Amino acid sequence: MRRRGRILLHVGLAVTALISLFPFYWSLVMATNTTADIYRFPPKFTFGSQLDDNIHHVLTNIAFFQSMGNSAIVAVSGTVLVLFFDSLAAFTFAKFRFPGRNALFVILLATMLLPAQLATIPQFQTMVALGWVGSLKALIIPGAANAFGIFWMRQYFQRSIHDELVEAATLDGCGFMGTYWHVALPSARPALAFLGIFTFVASWNDYLWPLIVLTNPDHLTLQVALSQLNRSHGVDYSMVMTGALLAMIPLIIVFALFARQFIKGATEGAIRG
Repeated sequence: MRRRGRILLHVGLAVTALISLFPFYWSLVMATNTTADIYRFPPKFTFGSQLDDNIHHVLTNIAFFQSMGNSAIVAVSGTVLVLFFDSLAAFTFAKFRFPGRNALFVILLATMLLPAQLATIPQFQTMVALGWVGSLKALIIPGAANAFGIFWMRQYFQRSIHDELVEAATLDGCGFMGTYWHVALPSARPALAFLGIFTFVASWNDYLWPLIVLTNPDHLTLQVALSQLNRSHGVDYSMVMTGALLAMIPLIIVFALFARQFIKGATEGAIRG
């Protein structure tokens, strides 16, 4: 009976994995065929020979590498700033007592309940006042910190760093920044890896805010540039899916490099939380 249950469990997991992987497989099929093949009935589930032509069309229709460079600048800069500011604020909330700490943290958590779209108009007005509309600063600076990252890192610091360790560092002459840099950050590498990949992917895939604030064609991010592949008279899905697959390559590389730390951070956060 137990063996039968294990077999059913593995079969269920295999079916779930296949269902989860099918959209990626279908994307590859679409990218290697023409749009006419995609619309054909019955559907064609095998790879075609049009991948080279589709890649050529993507590279000639949009400034792909320039847009990818802009996305890389925004994603890397934003991720570095988030890791620094969120971990610094989280360490302060977790290990230092100051007047209004709990009330301020509750207000911070309350901001997570608000849809991000509500801040679009006031945020755009702020960018206009600063003269940042059309520049990459309008994407990097507003995303330099977020409530989720502070909450995530605070929970990790509370469980992984004992108060005695902070007190010992203070007695040894470490100030606030010394304790943060030499004690807090080394112990939080898994959590930082998780937050870093999460932030990088979110920044790389962001579409709505860059579409609104970027008015300079030379500063378009990759997701906004890919939207230009949609033509008014129709959509060449094979070309669009090829562009989407090319845009996924940096994400796959980043996840492959930091997958172990990402999974470790996610599982430890789940257990500690």
